[in-house]
Amino acid sequence: MKKLLTTAAALAMTTTLGTGMAVADSYTLHILHINDLHSRIEPISRFDGTCGAEDDAEGKCFGGAARLKTFLDAKRAELAGENVITLDAGDQFQGSLMYTTYKGAVEAEMMEAIGFDVMAVGNHEFDDGPEKLAEFIDRVSFPVISGNLDVSQSNLLNCKVGNHVVLEVGGQKIGIISALATDTVETSSPGPNVIFQNEIDALAADVATLEADGVSKIIALNHVGAPKDFAIAEAVDGIDAVVGGHSHTLFSNSDEGALFSYPHMIGDTPVVQARAYGKYVGHLVLEFDADGNVTSATGDTILIDASVTPDAAIAARVAELAGPIEELKAQVIGDTTAFIEGDRAVCRAVECAMGNLVADALLDRVKSQGVQVAIQNGGGLRASIDAGEITMGEVLTVLPFQNTLATFSTTGANIVAALENGVSQVEEGAGRFPQVSGMTYAFDASAAPGSRVSDVMVGGAPIDLAATYGVVTNNYMRNGGDGYAMFATATDAYDFGPGVEQVLADYIAAKGGSYTPYTDGRITAK
Repeated sequence: MKKLLTTAAALAMTTTLGTGMAVADSYTLHILHINDLHSRIEPISRFDGTCGAEDDAEGKCFGGAARLKTFLDAKRAELAGENVITLDAGDQFQGSLMYTTYKGAVEAEMMEAIGFDVMAVGNHEFDDGPEKLAEFIDRVSFPVISGNLDVSQSNLLNCKVGNHVVLEVGGQKIGIISALATDTVETSSPGPNVIFQNEIDALAADVATLEADGVSKIIALNHVGAPKDFAIAEAVDGIDAVVGGHSHTLFSNSDEGALFSYPHMIGDTPVVQARAYGKYVGHLVLEFDADGNVTSATGDTILIDASVTPDAAIAARVAELAGPIEELKAQVIGDTTAFIEGDRAVCRAVECAMGNLVADALLDRVKSQGVQVAIQNGGGLRASIDAGEITMGEVLTVLPFQNTLATFSTTGANIVAALENGVSQVEEGAGRFPQVSGMTYAFDASAAPGSRVSDVMVGGAPIDLAATYGVVTNNYMRNGGDGYAMFATATDAYDFGPGVEQVLADYIAAKGGSYTPYTDGRITAK
């Protein structure tokens, strides 16, 4: 197993070998990385939605492809003569009207313009099936990899998604391996011909293959989330660093909102991630000795704020691409008297104002049909909305997936089972967390999954496990997405209602165009 040498040990080695020899035998690698861009091609606001031109001019915006281009070009120029690679840990797809309109073509164009060496497959790369991922791969010049996917049975992806790749950097071989979260079969649409293997087993096998080929420097570029990255770092020998994505976790030494330091050490293995949406770029610096051991791991995430001047050519191209959708985005559908909380850290853990709004809108649309309960997955809510005017662009940023309203009938027992599924991974921030309307429930996250839910009430009365209820959700959940398999076999199912984003817009308009966000205790965390 590789060991990260302590500073004292590294100093002793340098003293023993002599300065000249130590310098000759050492190797420094700079890793620039992003993850979970989620189609934030345009700059974003502090609430992670698309930032307006006026706010951008006032310096209130972050990220965007044009700023990423400027920053990464400048950083690579600053490191000229050094060993530098630029990595993306997946989920370029889904999250703005750029993806809704162009289905990956814009993301490919921007990644090519910015310059990346390797990308990991993210779960949202499968949101429109293997077809759109295959088209994306055909458009880019860099390898797109995922080592725990068997795509040999897919006529679309076979020979397009590799297990790993070896980069030649400064006369050294750098192995890049990768894994994708195995629950992608529930959170996206990879189809039956993409076979998932255990992440740890697959990565260990790829490490062994690379080491047998004489590659001693190995980076795991994963899309599995921070908790799984930590488990991988502990379990898989031979990995020098883990560059992750999926959980949108901020690792930082300088930002007070960070959950972990940068890098976060798991034993001898540094693990990093750079939150999401292009708001940060990570810069990991690894120093190796002659045997391929990491002697130092340092760095930090860098905020991509208004101090970074957008690249003019990219900004002009983004404006051109945005033209056809600006009219739709600019439509004002109402206003809100206060900030509507839609942050993933909240809506995937507790009742949130955005969850109430969307679930209430779904139920209001179909309550005349006898539907009593609405359940909306927290992961389907992708942004907050600030106080003031609400535009259709903001609604589409909150609900970017083009899901349709879906209704069905099911038993009270299945509804409780659905709630148990929804809170089964709350400690991991899973998107399946159930925001509801027409009902209330309590849960205890300290209890074992499957026995966390209690006090379920429908219409103010205790739920009857044997009774049949009308339920409304989105078509993704109704077809079993996010682990809601109990909905896939429901009776009287209809998946072809209006778009959820239109339902929300109509609901706000029907209230006279003004909405006051609220929470009311419908979900209780014990």
